[in-house]
Amino acid sequence: MKRIATIILCMFALTMSAFAQRDIVKSLQTDVAGQGKVTIHQDEKITALVNGTGGTAANIGRSGEKKELKRQGYRVQVYAGNNTSRSRNEAQQMASKVKQYFQDAQVYAYFVSPRWLCRVGNFSSIEEADAMMRQLKSTGQFKEVSIVRDQITIDF
Repeated sequence: MKRIATIILCMFALTMSAFAQRDIVKSLQTDVAGQGKVTIHQDEKITALVNGTGGTAANIGRSGEKKELKRQGYRVQVYAGNNTSRSRNEAQQMASKVKQYFQDAQVYAYFVSPRWLCRVGNFSSIEEADAMMRQLKSTGQFKEVSIVRDQITIDF
């Protein structure tokens, strides 16, 4: 009977300490008899994000710059020219035109040999890219619009 009471008391204490620790990472790393040991090596900003205590400050690195993650995704291509200065100007004009219609959109005008490109967005899924492509087409200003796989940038 003492043994059962001791076990219940220990379980209650562990449960209360887990609720008292609002830090998920620390609770994962807590030693528990009869279980394996978990060790997590990560930046403290990631821990702050996981625990919900990071806010927007977690997006900023030690030197004040925003942190970005690059991965494969989709963008909507609105212009592809050749490698002349005229094509460069057209790509930049197309980027400005996109910004006129969609102020919050991420627009990229850049050179990838042998052509100048103007692409819109950082979409993880093709469905998101398709929705933007339909919005661009609905303006009547963008004729040759297509979805392309590209390396996208995600802020964190």
